[in-house]
Amino acid sequence: MKFSTVALSLAALASSALAQLEILSPGGPDLWWVAQSQNVVVWTCETSPYGNFTIAIANSNPDILVSPFPFIAEQENYDCSEAISQYQVTMPVADNYTILFIDPQNSAEVYATSKPFEIKALGAAYPPASATPTGTNTASSSSTGAASASTTASSKKSGAGKVSSSFGGLAMLAAALGVVMA
Repeated sequence: MKFSTVALSLAALASSALAQLEILSPGGPDLWWVAQSQNVVVWTCETSPYGNFTIAIANSNPDILVSPFPFIAEQENYDCSEAISQYQVTMPVADNYTILFIDPQNSAEVYATSKPFEIKALGAAYPPASATPTGTNTASSSSTGAASASTTASSKKSGAGKVSSSFGGLAMLAAALGVVMA
């Protein structure tokens, strides 16, 4: 009897150790953002033990950013990704940025931190689609930007489904959203 209780406890412990939140994009040398443009944050929503979080951007250089800047107060985890408008994050071109997912009730508790990344100048190319990971519970991006934008927009408006984004299609997505918004 003791053996099965111990085994169940160890299994539960292992399961909770695997449950973690990770920011997949942006981050690292191959996944940057473009200044004054729409960008995307992608995370591992299926392995996250958190229902929601605040999204902030930070920079290790205090001349760029003195403290983390929260730009989404409360993001639902199940979305798996979020398009960030050029008005939400207006940071200067620089490197050593990180995205932080923070407890909405306790800003001292950071759930996840991205790898450092760069914000490149307006007009720079987005990272290739092949370099862009997707959240584990996201739908696959379609091969055309217009279809991807349509799918993203309809699933976001309805609240149904999981949204995935790839930087390869992001330029087309931004153009398609610009047409929809105009």
